[in-house]
Amino acid sequence: MTDHDDALSDLHTLRDLIRWGASRMNEAGLHFGHGTDNALDEAAALVLHTLHLPPDLHVEYFQANVTLAEKRAAIDLLMRRVAERKPAAYLTQQAWFMGLPFYVDERVLVPRSPLAELIERHFAPWLNDARKVERILDLGTGSGCIGIACAYAFPDTEVDLVDISAEALEVARRNISEHGLEDQVIAIRSDLFTALQGRSYELIISNPPYVGTEELDSLPSEYQHEPRLGLAAGREGLDVVEAILHQATNHLSDDGLLIVEVGNAQYALCEAFPDIPFTWLEFERGGQGVFLLNASQLRDYWATNPPDPLVGR
Repeated sequence: MTDHDDALSDLHTLRDLIRWGASRMNEAGLHFGHGTDNALDEAAALVLHTLHLPPDLHVEYFQANVTLAEKRAAIDLLMRRVAERKPAAYLTQQAWFMGLPFYVDERVLVPRSPLAELIERHFAPWLNDARKVERILDLGTGSGCIGIACAYAFPDTEVDLVDISAEALEVARRNISEHGLEDQVIAIRSDLFTALQGRSYELIISNPPYVGTEELDSLPSEYQHEPRLGLAAGREGLDVVEAILHQATNHLSDDGLLIVEVGNAQYALCEAFPDIPFTWLEFERGGQGVFLLNASQLRDYWATNPPDPLVGR
């Protein structure tokens, strides 16, 4: 009798399946960082998805018995997570961001940004009047989750989703359609701002590639399934964010805000630009490495520190 046969005969409830799956994941030394940070939550997400149950299922249902067919399906998915070391979202082709479901596959990064917390708060206290926001840019959109979440938070605002990857934009367009936002949100293929001539925004928000070469090479196996284009950003992780800083002034409205997630590249960025007055944001639910600048701060900096015309182009 195999270990799976034992599981089929010995496991009876949702709780049993989740505990068993978590034990197998911990035994295999999996890494968690794509929506969950521990084996129990990851196993719960996979089991609930397999049984077509909501992620916020009431705890009393975890004692419910499951059928033999349901056990087989759940165990198969749990063991795929162990054997393939893919993030759970790629196995289920679904991720959650700001409480909203999004289709994802290996053409895009798995959504996991703390920016959701800012969107929920309508960027308060940094955004003085949400009613004045006419256009929002999600730069480096990937799955489209950040821009689409902004569209929910600002229903009267036009939102542009921009990415250099045609494959990523296929995913973003699918999510636009699934959320029924075709009249509010558009996807544009562009290398940062190159296809956005004449467009300006009250809010530019970006979660660009920011992983340096050394860090990228040391990432756990789960990250190797994600598109390298969405992670790699040169030796220090600054190649893309430097270009954003150089170009954003031409696309921010007079009172516009630039909000960018740079993760662990925060320290290298501060060293490279010690005179830019970054505001580093704090999050109640965890997360770091997100800066905010307003248009006047950015324009004042470049007025006294003219950029090299060959940098950020």
